[in-house]
Amino acid sequence: MNRHITTPLTQETARELRAGDVVTISGTVYTARDAAHKRMIETLDRGEKLPIDVKNTILYYLGPSPAREGRPIGSAGPTTASRMDRYAPRLLNLGLTGMIAKGRRNEEVRQAMMRNGAVYFAAVGGAGALLSKRILESEVVAYEDLGPEAIRKLTVENLPVIVVLDAEGNNLYETAPEKYRKDI
Repeated sequence: MNRHITTPLTQETARELRAGDVVTISGTVYTARDAAHKRMIETLDRGEKLPIDVKNTILYYLGPSPAREGRPIGSAGPTTASRMDRYAPRLLNLGLTGMIAKGRRNEEVRQAMMRNGAVYFAAVGGAGALLSKRILESEVVAYEDLGPEAIRKLTVENLPVIVVLDAEGNNLYETAPEKYRKDI
């Protein structure tokens, strides 16, 4: 099914999405990669407040290249999700409802997504230059010292993604190869 969603991404909307749905996203999305995730967890461990409210938020695992003149951001291709797997369950428990990246997630993340009504989207790796054209604004909002791994607030319009892992635990990385083998 093709869907268009506008952020914030509520649990209700996330629970309606199914693995294999093609989705376009408009609104606010935040970026965070390894270093930012690590720092967020350290912040929580100290009992402090995160620099962004993750409730009903989508995190795009992205470390953009420098912006060309006249553009808000450089190439905006997804990072491999598994590097954030050790941090994701804690953020999901705080209300994070969406993640964008590439690659598989572990079972702990899958269980946390099901428990919290969240969804994992894949963006096409290698298409960062094209994806960046869907980003209208980019502003560093936390951890500026991390450079490309700082947390950025993005304004996106019709950012194309595919639901890979839905809130029911359905995993396109498992079902698509099975379907492909059957179709051959």
